[in-house]
Amino acid sequence: MSMIAALIGRILLAVIFIVSGIAKVMDPAPAAGMMGSVGLPANMALGVGIFELVAGVLLAIGLMTRLTSIVLFVYVALTILFFHNALADPAQQVNALKNLAIMGGMLMVFAYGQMRWSYDHWRARDKVHDAELKAARAEGKAEGATAVADHTATVVREPVVRD
Repeated sequence: MSMIAALIGRILLAVIFIVSGIAKVMDPAPAAGMMGSVGLPANMALGVGIFELVAGVLLAIGLMTRLTSIVLFVYVALTILFFHNALADPAQQVNALKNLAIMGGMLMVFAYGQMRWSYDHWRARDKVHDAELKAARAEGKAEGATAVADHTATVVREPVVRD
């Protein structure tokens, strides 16, 4: 049951970034205005939208979950620093707290992101399986070579008697 909860939680966290990324890619002007108002280059808005979209998709499918979750953790921390730092304003305080909760979710994904039902887990499982097959094949070849060597060394031939 906990694996199902982890999967759903990871997907729900990803939806935040996917929706936000799509909005920025479709219309980067509002994000560019916000970035310009805090002294960041306004032309970064489209790039940030693409980043959010790609990171959200990676998180949703479970590809590079640990790396993606740490990068998103830092990204969300930076949004608090640049955009939601006026904690005396109740609206900014709510946004900062929401982002803290998202950061907590990213740490949970970092800790448990490679559970079943993620691409990372399947890839790791396949690597282990492939390594076990290689080891078994190598062991079989070694045993076969040893058996052949032992067999030829212990074969005693009967003398041929001719009448």
